[in-house]
Amino acid sequence: MLMPTVKQYMTREPYSIASNDTLVRAKSLMRTHGIRHLPVVDGNKLVGVISERDVAVVEAMLGVDLAHIEVTRVMAPPFAVWSEEPIDEVSSLMARLKRDCAIVRDGHGVTGVFTATDALDALADIARRATA
Repeated sequence: MLMPTVKQYMTREPYSIASNDTLVRAKSLMRTHGIRHLPVVDGNKLVGVISERDVAVVEAMLGVDLAHIEVTRVMAPPFAVWSEEPIDEVSSLMARLKRDCAIVRDGHGVTGVFTATDALDALADIARRATA
């Protein structure tokens, strides 16, 4: 059996946000679309990633107004992989680096997001096929 690629399990065409957008906008996008990660892009350039957890940590601080904090102040550096990379390699690297998502790229820029949840879905799928 060939190892599946990240492309087979990623969330395609992810919502994204600009680095100068506010955390209010990031929180709203995540809540509206039921997602936990947003690639941060400026034009066509991937500059970071922000998670629901990142926003929640800032929101928990007393006296902080999310409307006055730009994404760039909270985002993490991007962890990007190519869409054709095998999921076992990407999942292993994510675990080693303690990253809960990878931004997926192809020749045209950001094409998806591969999360720890996607990796678990892939594991379940592979285990089902192996025992069928």
